[in-house]
Amino acid sequence: MKKITKKTYLDWYENMLFWRKFEDKLAQVYINQKVRGFLHLYNGQEAVLAGALHAMDLTKDRMITAYRNHVQPIGMGVDPKKVMAELYGKATGTSQGLGGSMHIFSKEHRFYGGHGIVGGQIPLGAGIAFADKYFERDSVTLTYMGDGAVRQGALHEAFNLAMLWKLPVVFCCENNGYAMGTSVARTANHTDIWKLGLGYEMPCKPVDGMKPEVVAKEMDEAIQRARRGDGPTFLELRTYRYRGHSMSDAQHYRTKEEVAKKQEEDPITYVLHQIYEKKYATEADIKKIDKKVKKMIEECEKFADESPYPDKNVMFDVVYEQEDYPFLSDKL
Repeated sequence: MKKITKKTYLDWYENMLFWRKFEDKLAQVYINQKVRGFLHLYNGQEAVLAGALHAMDLTKDRMITAYRNHVQPIGMGVDPKKVMAELYGKATGTSQGLGGSMHIFSKEHRFYGGHGIVGGQIPLGAGIAFADKYFERDSVTLTYMGDGAVRQGALHEAFNLAMLWKLPVVFCCENNGYAMGTSVARTANHTDIWKLGLGYEMPCKPVDGMKPEVVAKEMDEAIQRARRGDGPTFLELRTYRYRGHSMSDAQHYRTKEEVAKKQEEDPITYVLHQIYEKKYATEADIKKIDKKVKKMIEECEKFADESPYPDKNVMFDVVYEQEDYPFLSDKL
């Protein structure tokens, strides 16, 4: 695994703080109705992404996830301005404003969404890995899902074929404790989600998803196993989300005390503590990073605000191949 250095910790702090503040800004503009529809925020789960990116080879590895998908493409290299513009429904967005919050994509940066169907991305991730194996490409696909998605039948079909064909894929369950408002304990007769891999003799284990260095180590082992041709791994990354399932979630299923207790394990605070403890930076250095992050957020908001909305014909151009499609109307 790549060494975890002073630079690693400082990068982790800056990136994780940016992801958090980026989504805090999205929550703010959502209230102002600049972002419409659903909005699922990642606050609290940042260490999972930070650790995974450290273990990945971003020149060739791939990622696919569910609809809580705003910061992952940024981590993969997508311009955050374009991500924010996509959430605004603007033409400068990653999908010309047509995908919105739940459907961020970047073929260039090997980020394949952003999927609104619960568990729908699991077999797709296996399929991407199958293509890499078929064409003898040295790539590994990280396929993310929530704790609710593991109850979908497609997971078992994907697990079976991934093991049968030894596909270069890492299945990653981000277990934040709740499938929308339903706790893990109410979805099955056991709470050890990682054990679902045992039925397929797939290497599997639970991982502390609040510490990026722990995630990086386990991800590295799984990625290297896949790259060697030894097949998939299933990791249950135990994490927590500090906001509701989406912006419309009243969160009646958990107490404020529970959330406050979990906030004591905030991965950003943890990384900052490590930086101070290891004397990697002073308070003045951290203030500079904080100021830089604030400026970057302002630039993203300005770009999204000032970008134009897509022309209405774009909606038809990406749906209908036939130019003179008979059901189009000039009255729209």
